[in-house]
Order: sequence, then C-alpha cells, then structure tokens
Amino acid sequence: MSAKTSIKTIGILGFGAFGRLTAQHLSSHFELTVSDPALSAGDFLAANVRIGNVADVARCDLVILAVPIGELPAVINELNPHLRPGCIVADVVSVKVKPVSIMQEMLPPFVDIIGLHPLFGPQSTLDGIAGRKICICPVRGHSAWRIAAFLRRILGLKVYITTPVEHDREAAIVQGITHLIAKVLVQMEPLPRRLTTASFDKLLQATEMVRGDAESVFLAIERDNPFSAEMRQRFFEFADQLKCELEER
Repeated sequence: MSAKTSIKTIGILGFGAFGRLTAQHLSSHFELTVSDPALSAGDFLAANVRIGNVADVARCDLVILAVPIGELPAVINELNPHLRPGCIVADVVSVKVKPVSIMQEMLPPFVDIIGLHPLFGPQSTLDGIAGRKICICPVRGHSAWRIAAFLRRILGLKVYITTPVEHDREAAIVQGITHLIAKVLVQMEPLPRRLTTASFDKLLQATEMVRGDAESVFLAIERDNPFSAEMRQRFFEFADQLKCELEER
C-alpha cells in the first residue's frame, strides 16, 4: 500500500516559512489542516488547505510538527489527548537526536514516530523541490518506508534513511559551520558585489540561502545538536592556527 492511499489527511502544526513550503507541495496530494496562533480565519490559503485547531490537526493521519524545538514539549502535550491509534507523528526540526528523544518520551505508544529533516528551505527551492535531499529517521512503526517511497516517486526527492545520531554528526559540519560562516559574512557587510570571483559568488549565494532563517533555526543547529560544539571548537582552533601562521610570516 502506498503512502498516498494510506494517508489521506495531513495536519501541520506551525505555519511559518517551512510549514507553508510543506503545504505548498503537499496540498495537491492530500487534504491539509494547518494550525498556528498567528493564523486567522481570513488568511488566504491554497485550495485543499484549511485552518483548524490543535485537535483538528491531531485527528489527521499524519501530523507534522513544524515548530521550533523549544516548543515541542508544549505542543505534544496539547496534541496527546486527541491523537488516534495508528496515526503518524513527524518533526521537521533541523537536528534530530533531541526532538526524536522528546517524541519518544512524550508521545503515546500507539502512534508511529518519524524524524524528518528536509535539507532545503524556501530560499533554496525557488525552482522547485525535485532533486532536493530529505533525511528520514525511522523511530517507531513502519510508516517511514511508505513515506520515503512517496517522497521519492511522487515529489522527486532524494531520500536518505539514517539514524538521529548519524544525521546530527554530519549536520554539525554541513549546517553548523555553514551558518557560522554566513553569520560572520553578514556582520562584515557591505560586501563586494562587483569585482567578485565565482567562488565568492557561491559564498554569497550560500549566505543568502540562510540569511532569512529564524533565529530559532540557527540556535537549534548550534546549541541543540550534540556534536556542534566540538565542530565549532575544531573550526575556531584551525582558524586561530592559520591566523598565527600568517602573523609569523
């Protein structure tokens, strides 16, 4: 049975930039219910997307938690009384060890749990999401494999099945160092835009891709990934070593 035939309704809790991006690409395949305190009845949403409350979201076949990691315990407490046996709960936080641990501890045993991390965002998908990468961490139940098949075959994503620990270890470099460099470059503005090299243009592009990320995303990447502190330390040590070498010459 495909993910599409077994999952007919999807609830999205949190409708910020990534919640909206998710709705944009799923609304033509499923009935969507979204809930966010910032939404009002008059907000314009795409066809097949309706505004509901936490209970409405919890009654869906798949519940996507698109909220900052610090809000996970509170929203799970709100969801728990309304979740149905057999439903699937997935988070899309940029780190995986901590949110997966929270979900395992707090969600009832009758729901499947999946850790998701789409390795893209609104700024990097202006030309679509086909060919982009997504990480899936199966945690409880067997739904992850059906969802992986849908993401691969229907949305055209490159799907990587991994563990929360493996994800965070790689993300500590991939995201942690990238965001650090981008933060530094933003602080150095105005940056050259005229006499630039191809490599510098790519640095600017990378900076622009993460410039609009919420501060909570940056803090999750740098503080909630158990491997980020070590990677930052190594990065700064190498930078200091290079600084000393240049000053001695």
